[in-house]
Amino acid sequence: MTDYWLSKLFFDLQAPAAGAEYRAERAKVLARYTLAPEVLKAIADDDVGFLAQRVNPYLLRYYFGVAGMTDDVFRAKLKESGSEMVDG
Repeated sequence: MTDYWLSKLFFDLQAPAAGAEYRAERAKVLARYTLAPEVLKAIADDDVGFLAQRVNPYLLRYYFGVAGMTDDVFRAKLKESGSEMVDG
């Protein structure tokens, strides 16, 4: 099941200025979205597996890049989670 507000957040962060603001003031940006407590915790914990179940794979990968996670770490976390997302 996808999460509209999580998807909206990740989509909005594609704008370079939005990504920069997110990295500088994460809490301020997150406050603009109606995110469930467990989603906020997953974001704070970089829980790739949890978030992968709720958002489009493209947006998920882009988000973690914006958040500063390297591609190698993202792939490792994805593999650890047992997510059914296609790696590539």
